[in-house]
Amino acid sequence: MTVQAGPTVEHLAGLFPAGFILGVATAAFQIEGSLDVDGRGPSSWDAFAEKPGTITDGASAAVACDHYNRSGEDIALMRELGVDSYRFSLSWSRIQPDGRGPANEQGLDFYDRLTDKLLAAGISPMATLFHWDTPLALEHDGGWLSRATAGRFADYVALVAARLGDRIAQWVTLNEPVSVALQGYGLGVHAPGRRLLFDALPAVHHQLLGHGLAVQAIRAARAIGRIGVANMHAPVSPAGAGFKDGLMATTFDLLVNRIFADPLLTGSYPTPPLLVRPWFKVLGNASDDDMRVIHQPLDFYGVNYYYPVRIAAGGGTHSTPAGDSEMMAKLPFHLVPFPEYGVTGFGWPVAPDHLGTLLRSLKDRYGQALPPVMITESGASFPEPARVTGTLRDQDRIEYLAGHLGHVLAATGPGGIAHDVELLGYYVWTLLDNFEWAAGFSQRFGLVHVDFETLQRTPKESFYWYRSLSRARRSRLRGQTA
Repeated sequence: MTVQAGPTVEHLAGLFPAGFILGVATAAFQIEGSLDVDGRGPSSWDAFAEKPGTITDGASAAVACDHYNRSGEDIALMRELGVDSYRFSLSWSRIQPDGRGPANEQGLDFYDRLTDKLLAAGISPMATLFHWDTPLALEHDGGWLSRATAGRFADYVALVAARLGDRIAQWVTLNEPVSVALQGYGLGVHAPGRRLLFDALPAVHHQLLGHGLAVQAIRAARAIGRIGVANMHAPVSPAGAGFKDGLMATTFDLLVNRIFADPLLTGSYPTPPLLVRPWFKVLGNASDDDMRVIHQPLDFYGVNYYYPVRIAAGGGTHSTPAGDSEMMAKLPFHLVPFPEYGVTGFGWPVAPDHLGTLLRSLKDRYGQALPPVMITESGASFPEPARVTGTLRDQDRIEYLAGHLGHVLAATGPGGIAHDVELLGYYVWTLLDNFEWAAGFSQRFGLVHVDFETLQRTPKESFYWYRSLSRARRSRLRGQTA
């Protein structure tokens, strides 16, 4: 099947700066399967998913997309897609079954082979070192609430860098530490299912400390790749003009954005407003030595963008972007819908214009401290059938991707609102329909449809649209250099 490169594709192709990376992203736990193969140990997500009621549709990730056994087929799809780069994550417990000690060579062998296959296909590998699946033995010892986990993480990263450091083009230390800390330890919607509210904040600091130690470990191994981190950023606005809504919006902005970005980019935590300062006290007690470790020079700053957030004062609702949590009702704020936007299958507002505004705000806040930016995730789920007999028409996803790419390229181009932000690339979430964490198989983000009974892969129309975009871009660049 082919999709004609219409005006929208040609227009977008003309906006790409030289060297811009088009990629796709996945995560190990969501696609690999083979949870008990090659000596892999259990992770926090294995244990969480086994608890009744934690996964929306009761699904299991034991097989997921079976990428462990079908990586060759999936790389062939990526080669057909024409992407420059593939962002994948490594399963920590596949490499260190208990999160400590020597490497499990069989586990490392899988990622060694995967890296070589990607390079042979002309696809640049971006490796994410932690995408939420903490080895269960470490979780039992406190997980990211324990300072020791940061050191364990650095030891694991050193093992990976020693094996793969000569071939990985880009490293992402952590993916969305906000999701682990707030959804996993604060609200209990994600693994490990703790419900600590603001007492979860040590998990913020320890992840950031782990990041800094990991950057040092990669550089000590003399790995060739660029190093960055992937933070989820959600632009936050108050629902009303009153003081309480403004205070709670500021508090939410601190929780999801600034307590992660500020330490990484400036070397210090932000100072909260006086009325809410006690909630953040544990972060204010961080030592200068820790902050120096966290504040490592970065080659790029990864932004995962999905939606903006509107905040009103007062509790009472259970709604979170990742699912309902009764703990949310205990907080002094709640999320308010955006009736002016359409929504994804998750109910997230489709608001591409906020992505340019987000980059403008990052540059305004951090100035020269903001490294070149990579959109390390952006994509959408929509209601789709479990089984297809042909190419699925997913026009909503095409419009989503075209809108977000168009806005961010225009925003960072000449005369754009974020023209002074160096944008390196854009990774679509995701290549394959997968195990979408607590939503199980109920949310489909993929460019490729996966039948989870037969594991048949069927490219969607969005796959062919993205392929046509890649081809149009390359054709245009060839014309410019001819």
